[in-house]
Amino acid sequence: MHMKSFGAALTVTGSMHLLTLGGRQVLVDCGLFQGNDDMDARNRESFDFDVRGLDGVILTHAHLDHVGRLPLLVRGGYQGPIHCTAPTAALAETVLLDSARLQEDGYRTDLRHARRQGREADVLPPLYEEADVHRTLALLRPDLDFGQTTTVAGVEVTPQRAGHILGSAYLLLKSSDGRLIMSGDLGNRESGLQMDFTPPPEADAVVIETTYANRTHRAWDETLLEFRDALRAAVRANGKILIPTFAIERAQVILYTLKHLMDAGEVPRIPVFLDSPMATRATNEYFEFGDELIPPVRDALRAGEDPFRPSTLHVVPTSAESQRLNRYDGPAIIMAGNGMMTGGRIQHHLKHHLWKPSTTLIIVSYQSPSSLGGRIVTGADHVRIMGEDIAVQAHVHTIGGFSAHADQDDLLAFLGTTGKPHVWLVHGEPEVMDAFVPVLDQQGLKGDLVPNRQEVDLLGSGYPQGRPPGVVLDVTPGTVRPEAGE
Repeated sequence: MHMKSFGAALTVTGSMHLLTLGGRQVLVDCGLFQGNDDMDARNRESFDFDVRGLDGVILTHAHLDHVGRLPLLVRGGYQGPIHCTAPTAALAETVLLDSARLQEDGYRTDLRHARRQGREADVLPPLYEEADVHRTLALLRPDLDFGQTTTVAGVEVTPQRAGHILGSAYLLLKSSDGRLIMSGDLGNRESGLQMDFTPPPEADAVVIETTYANRTHRAWDETLLEFRDALRAAVRANGKILIPTFAIERAQVILYTLKHLMDAGEVPRIPVFLDSPMATRATNEYFEFGDELIPPVRDALRAGEDPFRPSTLHVVPTSAESQRLNRYDGPAIIMAGNGMMTGGRIQHHLKHHLWKPSTTLIIVSYQSPSSLGGRIVTGADHVRIMGEDIAVQAHVHTIGGFSAHADQDDLLAFLGTTGKPHVWLVHGEPEVMDAFVPVLDQQGLKGDLVPNRQEVDLLGSGYPQGRPPGVVLDVTPGTVRPEAGE
C-alpha cells in the first residue's frame, strides 16, 4: 500500500491523497488550498500524476478543502466516477458552484481595477468556471452508505460515520495489500450537532487528520457558558457582534445554539443576520439528511420544527442588503463567511467595524496561522482588509469548543479500536503533528508525518522520530498556538 499526498501534507488544507492499492490508483479527496497567497498559488500547480489513469475518486466529505479542486481534475481529463455519500453529493454542489461564482466575480473585479492601472496582464484567470463545476457534478456517484461495502476499482470500500459534518465519512479500504483506514476529517465527540464517529475496526495502516492533535477542546457545557457570556458582554457594549462562520456545520451549530440561548432567556433576543447565501442553501440539506444529527436536532426536524431559526433571524440574500447592515443602529449579530476571514462578506463587515471598541468579534472556527483570522487571533494590532490597513480595536473572543474537528482525546479514542496500525499524520500544522508522535509512541503506535508529493510505503518502517527528511519545525518547543475553533 503506497500513498502520495498532494495536499494536507505538512499543512492543514488542500486534502488530496493518491493511493496505490492492489495495483489500482484511487484518489481520496481533491481539495482546495485555503489561506494566504502562497496557499492560493498551490492551487494552480499541475497534478503530478496521470489524471486519466486514475481508477477512481472517493470523497470523505464536502468541505472546500476536500472537494475544491475536483473541477480542475475534470478539466485535466478525468472522466470516471466520483464516489461519495448522498449528503456529500448534495453539499458539494452548493460548495463548488459557490466557489466558481466567487472566483469569477473576483476575477471581474480584479480585472476592472487592473485595467485602470494598465496591468491587465497581471490578473490571473479563475481556477475554474461554473461550466467546469457542472461537468464535475455529472460524475458524482452518491453510492456510499455508512456501514455498507462498495467495490471501487477493485478495492472494497466501507464508509462509516465520521461525525464531522453532514455526510462525512471515514473509509476502510480493503485490497490484497491489506486494510487501510483514511480518516478524512473526524468530528468532536462533544459536537453540538453531529453524532459521534463510529468506532473503527482493526487495520494495518491509518491515515489520520491532526488539526488539533496537540490539545483538547473545552467541554461543551463550558463552551456554551463562554459563548453566552461573550454575547452578554457584547450586547452591553451596544455594538455589532461579528461571527465569521463556515457555511456548512459551523453556521448551523451557531444558529441552533443562538436559538437555544434566546429561547431559554440566557441572552437577549437581538437581531441575528445570516449574511451567507451559501449557508442558507446548505441549511436546507439538514432537513433532508437530519437522521445523522444528535437526537434533539433530529427529533425537532422530524416534528417539522426548524431548530436553526432563532426568532430574530433575518436572512441576507444580496450583497447590497449586506452593505446596508453597516447603517443598522444598535447591537446585532452578523454571521458571515468565510470562517477564516480570507474572503467573502465577513471582510466587508470587518472593514467597517473591526476598528470600533464597541464591536465584538467571536471566532468559532479554525484559523490558519497565515490567514487574516490567524493574524487577529495571535494579537495583530492592525490588519490589511480590502486594500486598507484597519486597526484591531474590537473585543476578540476565540471559542474552540464549537470545533467540528477531533481533539487529541478524540483521535486516541478513534485509534483505540484499530489494533496496532502504522499511523500516518496529515491535515495538521507540522508542529502539531510532531507533538502527537510521542503521544502515539506512548500508546505503542508508530506515527509518521506524511511528506508533500513524496510516495510513502504505508506498511513500511517510516522515519526516525516520525519526521521526513528536510522537515524543519518553526516553533519554540512547548509552544501551543491559541486555539481558534473549527
